Amino acid sequence: MKKKTIVFLTATALLGGLIGCAPLTVINAVTSSRSYDKTADIAFGTDARQRLDVYVPHGLQGLAPVVVFFYGGSWNNGNRADYAFIGEALASRGIIAVVADYRVYPQVRYPDFIDDAALTLAWTVKDIQRFGGDSKRLFVMGHSAGAYNAAMVALDQRWLAKQGLTPVILRGWIGLAGPYDFIPIENPDVKPVFFFPDTPPESQPINHVTRAAPPALLIASHDDKIVNAVRNTGGMATKLRASGVAVTELYFDRTSHATLIAAMAWPLRGLAPVLDNVERFVKSDAARENYASQEK
Repeated sequence: MKKKTIVFLTATALLGGLIGCAPLTVINAVTSSRSYDKTADIAFGTDARQRLDVYVPHGLQGLAPVVVFFYGGSWNNGNRADYAFIGEALASRGIIAVVADYRVYPQVRYPDFIDDAALTLAWTVKDIQRFGGDSKRLFVMGHSAGAYNAAMVALDQRWLAKQGLTPVILRGWIGLAGPYDFIPIENPDVKPVFFFPDTPPESQPINHVTRAAPPALLIASHDDKIVNAVRNTGGMATKLRASGVAVTELYFDRTSHATLIAAMAWPLRGLAPVLDNVERFVKSDAARENYASQEK
C-alpha cells in the first residue's frame, strides 16, 4: 500500500472519532524514526507497568529540554508503544521525550497512577542527563486521563513530596483535553476508578491551584464530546489566572477529543498546530522566568 493511501486512511479513521489500537498503529507505521534515537523499556519502578521509553533528538549536541508524556485511556488502558509518534514529534523539534506507562484499573485505583507519574518525574530528574536532557528544563504533558496525571503532579505537591521533590522541578505543564473538574462522574469506566459516588474532592486538579503552580499550556477542542472543554480546560485556565499563574489557553475547531493528540503526528498536523504550540511553550521565556523565580 502506498504511503499516501495509508495517510489518507489514517486521517479518515481518526476524523471519524476512532482512537483504538488500529489507527494508532497506522500512525506509528507512517511515522519516521529518523528524527530520534530511542532507548526502550526502562524501569522506573518494580511493576511491569512501570516502564518508560526515551526519545532523544538524533545528533543532539548539548543539553535539550525534556517533556514527560502520559497518554489517556480513562485510567483503564493504554500502552506507551502506541505513542511513538509523540516521541518522534517532540524529538523532531529538539526536545527529549519520555513516554511512560502507568498502572491502570482494575490493578489500581485513584491515587496510585498519580504515584506512578511522580515516580516517572523522579526518575527523569535523576537520570535524564545521561541521555542529554536538561533536568532544569523539565515539563510534564498529557492527553485526557494523562493530562489529569500531569495536572495532579504539577498542582498537588503531595505526590512529588513522596519522592523528595516539589513542583518547582517543573518549568511548566501541558494539558491536552484534560479532565480537571469532573464530579459527578458520568463515564461508567471512570466511576470505579475514583470510588464514585464517594469520589474524594481532593481528587480534582482544579482544587489544587495555587499561585505557586507552574505555568500551563492548556489545549482543547471545541468539538470534544468526551471531556467538556468549557468546564475543564476553561475552568482550569480561569482559576490559574485568578491565582496569578501564567496560562496559555487554546481551542481548535477541526479536532475532536481523539484527533487533538493525533494532530501531533506528521500526517495529521494540518488539523491543528498542536505541536507548534507545545514547542513554543517549552522554549518560551515565560517558562524560564517562572523556573528562575521559584528557585530563589
